Amino acid sequence: MGKDIRAYRYEELKTELEHLGEKAFRARQIYEWLHVKLADSFEEMTNLSMDLRKRLGEEYEILPVTMAERQVSRLDGTNKFLFRLYDGNMVESVLMRYKHGNSVCISSQAGCRMGCVFCASGIGGLKRNLSPSEMLGQVYQIQKITGERVHNVVVMGTGEPLDNYDNFIQFIHILTDEHGLNISQRNVTVSTCGIVPEMLRLADEELQITLALSLHGATQEKRRKLMPVANKYDLSEVLSACDMYFRKTGRRVTFEYSLVHGINDTDEDARELASILKSRNCHLNLIPVNPVKERDFIRPGRKNALNFKNKLEKSGINVTIRREMGSDIDGACGQLRRRYAEEDTRTGRI
Repeated sequence: MGKDIRAYRYEELKTELEHLGEKAFRARQIYEWLHVKLADSFEEMTNLSMDLRKRLGEEYEILPVTMAERQVSRLDGTNKFLFRLYDGNMVESVLMRYKHGNSVCISSQAGCRMGCVFCASGIGGLKRNLSPSEMLGQVYQIQKITGERVHNVVVMGTGEPLDNYDNFIQFIHILTDEHGLNISQRNVTVSTCGIVPEMLRLADEELQITLALSLHGATQEKRRKLMPVANKYDLSEVLSACDMYFRKTGRRVTFEYSLVHGINDTDEDARELASILKSRNCHLNLIPVNPVKERDFIRPGRKNALNFKNKLEKSGINVTIRREMGSDIDGACGQLRRRYAEEDTRTGRI
């Protein structure tokens, strides 16, 4: 394979082109083709000479991210995409339309090794990390397929972004570069299950992205039951890392809390959750868990979820229940990819 040209930052691409003996303005042209015009091949770069296009093809590669399946919700127009990568691995992405603009949720890994017990993404384990260009490719392909501008990017699909730290950081810098799509860092959110050393590294980057912590339990014991990562990092360490992120960036942390009936949605859970969040400048996002056929967890009813939310609000917590999008398609993270893999096994499809 050639070098992954879409994974270079602008200044890095300038250096690469200098090594080829090309002038700096060529880097600007190529970067624009890759990250503004969203070219998938060097042949599309018609303002470059045939000779340069040939040399680029010999030295570099644009890793393909190809749509394998698309589901469109009849309820709210949410689009769910299944993309095939160059080696046959599959990843999911979602386009959600809001009044404030189009949001895209992307995957950062093919599979996941975190093993959260209510999540479909980790069934089958981790296959591999995604390169920066494969993360970008999901955003770019959705924009090309729909013809609509992407305004917000959420790295909350399959995988743990901070388990793929260096590639994730490179992705952020390219996504928000003024020479490319130029999406504001404030319009980017990354979700983590709580890998403390990488959370602290991220704080030191002093980016302006939003950090979302997958909390799911208000005590160390409750988190251990739901999230294997809690066996390595104590809740106090995780919360301290969130506080550090807020101090270094000034960005309010979002806490994600999947509500599982009879597991973490009791009155006691609400009191414990309020006690750890009331002193923090944060937002709490309640997510009634999506049913996954391989798991036994049940989502709470709408009334129970509202009661849980009201108890938290009375304790002064800034809290919302996540708006359900695309409930008539493969909603939970990893479900479409999982179903596709099962069909491959059953039919022998390659």
